[in-house]
Amino acid sequence: MSLEAKISQLKVLLGQIEREFSPAAFATSFGAEDMVLLDLIAREFSGIQVFTLDTGRLPKETLALMEVSLVRYGKPFHVFKPRPEAVENYVNTLGANAFYESIENRKACCHIRKVEPLGRALTDRRAWLTGLRREQAASRAALAHQENDATHGLIKFNPLLDWTNDDVWTYIRANDVPYNALHDRGYPSIGCEPCTRAVKAGEDPRAGRWWWESEAGKKECGLHVDETKAAAIPQYSNISIKVTL
Repeated sequence: MSLEAKISQLKVLLGQIEREFSPAAFATSFGAEDMVLLDLIAREFSGIQVFTLDTGRLPKETLALMEVSLVRYGKPFHVFKPRPEAVENYVNTLGANAFYESIENRKACCHIRKVEPLGRALTDRRAWLTGLRREQAASRAALAHQENDATHGLIKFNPLLDWTNDDVWTYIRANDVPYNALHDRGYPSIGCEPCTRAVKAGEDPRAGRWWWESEAGKKECGLHVDETKAAAIPQYSNISIKVTL
């Protein structure tokens, strides 16, 4: 399918989500894929709300892109941050950089800084949208365009699932879409600053995420994992809150 056809198909889907699944929200991390969706949603589908997760450890380039996007599109987005008490508890219990020591510690940090805030962001929503693509990782190969999110009790849409990396960058360049400066420095996938590094030519696109762990193609932070089937999170991070910080 041509990129033009994919864009047309995407617009039809976004229109349907806006009409039939309100209130719906788009979760953006300001990666390249997310900038494609943000560009279209901000310009043509204002009924879809936008939110982001500020983990407190994002690269300065990501924070700069947030500001650029706000000016460029004039569309406000909600920012959800980790519960301060949960971060403090984690640091006091394990240490600020304990995520380097074990997968359990790393996933607990991701839970505090990403997963729990996502739960608050999706409260009272009927649907949420992501920029996930099958090509990004082996763990995403079996995803569907529309899924039942049992964890949050709503519908999850992955509108760019079949887009290629070339599709994404062709759209960005053709539409002068702003993007994270780290992409030009060898960062195909960008997360928290201490957990992300550039990748070498030929490496898996996710190899720069949590690079000290094995199985680069299967690493996830937990945002796109069904928590009803996932292993329990350690008690020091199992803190619930229902307000936006």
